[in-house]
Amino acid sequence: QVQLVESGGGLVQAGDSLRLSCAASGRDFSWYGVGWFRQAPGKEREFVAAVSYSGGSTIYADSVKGRFVISRDNAKNTAYLQMNNLIPEDTALYYCAARLHALGSRTSAEYSYWGQGTQVTVSS
Repeated sequence: QVQLVESGGGLVQAGDSLRLSCAASGRDFSWYGVGWFRQAPGKEREFVAAVSYSGGSTIYADSVKGRFVISRDNAKNTAYLQMNNLIPEDTALYYCAARLHALGSRTSAEYSYWGQGTQVTVSS
C-alpha cells in the first residue's frame, strides 16, 4: 500500500502560479503511476494530469495542457503539479492518486490509492 498527502493549495489570483505536492509513504513509490484529479463544487471529479513510474511519460487534460506540468522525484517519494497561468475555472479540490502500474491513466477508477485533497481557489 501507499499513503498520499497533498499540499501546496491556496487562494491565488488569475494569472498566478502554484505548485502542488503529493508526498507518498509506504511501499516503493517508484512502482506506481501517479495522477492528479480535481473536483469543483457541484461537478464530477475530472482528470488533470498523470505521470509514469519513471517520470518519462506524461499525459494532460486538454483544459490544462500548456499551463500545467506534472513531474515526480522518486528519491523524495513525491509527485508535483506545477500550475501556471491559473484561471478561475481551475478552482477545485485537487487530489493525487496512485496505481500499481508503470503508466498513469486518465480514468479515476484505475487508481487504488488517493489522498485527501488540497484546495485551490483562483479569484478573477
